[in-house]
Amino acid sequence: MNKKANDTKSGLSRRTLLKRSALTAAAFQIVPGHVLGLNGQTPPSGKLNVAGIGVGGMGGHNIRKCAESGANIVALCDIDANYAAKTFKTYPGAKVYSDYREMLDKQKDIDAIVVATPDHTHAPIAMACMRAGKHVYVQKPMAYSVGEARAMTEAARQHKVITQMGNQGRSGDGVRMVCEWIWAGAIGTVREVHAWTNRPVWPQGIECERPKETPPVPAGFDWDKWIGPAPMRPYHPCYHPNSWRAWCDFGTGSLGDLGCHVMDCVYWALKLKYPVSVEGNISTYWEDFWKNTEPKNEQFPRSTIVRYAFPAREDQPPLDLTWWDGGLQPPRPPELEEGRQMGDSDGGVLFIGDKGKLMCGCYGRSPRLLPETAMKSFKLPPKTIERVPGGEDGHERNWLQAVKEGKQAVSNFDHAGPFAEMVLLGNLAVRFPYRRLLWDGEAMKVTNDNEAQALVTRNYREGWTL
Repeated sequence: MNKKANDTKSGLSRRTLLKRSALTAAAFQIVPGHVLGLNGQTPPSGKLNVAGIGVGGMGGHNIRKCAESGANIVALCDIDANYAAKTFKTYPGAKVYSDYREMLDKQKDIDAIVVATPDHTHAPIAMACMRAGKHVYVQKPMAYSVGEARAMTEAARQHKVITQMGNQGRSGDGVRMVCEWIWAGAIGTVREVHAWTNRPVWPQGIECERPKETPPVPAGFDWDKWIGPAPMRPYHPCYHPNSWRAWCDFGTGSLGDLGCHVMDCVYWALKLKYPVSVEGNISTYWEDFWKNTEPKNEQFPRSTIVRYAFPAREDQPPLDLTWWDGGLQPPRPPELEEGRQMGDSDGGVLFIGDKGKLMCGCYGRSPRLLPETAMKSFKLPPKTIERVPGGEDGHERNWLQAVKEGKQAVSNFDHAGPFAEMVLLGNLAVRFPYRRLLWDGEAMKVTNDNEAQALVTRNYREGWTL
């Protein structure tokens, strides 16, 4: 039997087959990328063109996750060719740059950019990317100062880009379980929370004066670009590549490093936004040192305690949130059985409700009611928050998928911006210890301390701007 006869016998004429083929082709026709705001014209069914700025450390990991999620790695930028060499070698097809401004000017096929430079350059780089219409993934704490975080949030809305802060716990199951349990009333009304971390795990609060040695800048390293908007100082290896977090001109200390990881479950579950006051406590030695040393505030202290006060909001009463770092922790709750750890190796959170207590680790991991008998009798509530495929490991993928679908990622700047402001406000208090700073969040103003207000937004070195 010939083909035409066979098609007719099965009820399909040649005309019907052609019509169906045309409809099928139309159904799978690719929508141009510019319709979805993708400047590189990448279709939603295709691969996104991703670039990385600051790819020697954590940025290299973020880029690898993007590649594993199906992205094309088309450009890599780093001011230290030696530190970034491994990442450069991994993606031989990517164009390499030492200046992100040159990359943005020359390479127009980029859809989305990972920014994983030291904290003090997050904002100016990310702002330039957003102005160029690029979607951005910016490592926590998103910005160096409160003012920068606010400006980045507003810029993301203005330029209609898809954003993500690099606090991967936001994609994890742990933070969702904490929210669901608290919203289900597992520990009643919460008025007190403690959060802590083991950071710093880098040299901090040991040598507070700038080094007097001025070794030569290593070959392949652009010190001027690394300094960026911060005041110029001579190069020294104590700043780059691993210890910049300790120095107030470049990093955001222990709170900036882990605060956005540890406290996201608190911020989300208790519906927080702006505190009404914040106070930072450090040792008397450090307070005296900072008062009598010029220039002041060179390094963050080895250990700090920060107390945030939040007002009543929605159905929640006022809240006191205390942050501990540098090995300090809140008192061990008597309900915690002997032999059980406070949180995990990176830190933890203790929620104190009027009907019980809940403890979890960093990223909200492994939440448990205290004591263990309460956990055993607890009936888990239904999962009301959508899970992210891959959990913490799928944070970059969540961002890329959001770009393809034209929706926002789980830690987009509308969430991450106000959250980062809260975290960074704690660092402002640490730099002015034993002062209770009154905060007007909407106006972004310390209402009782002009000296602290002056650091809400930093002054940039000449040639740098938001």
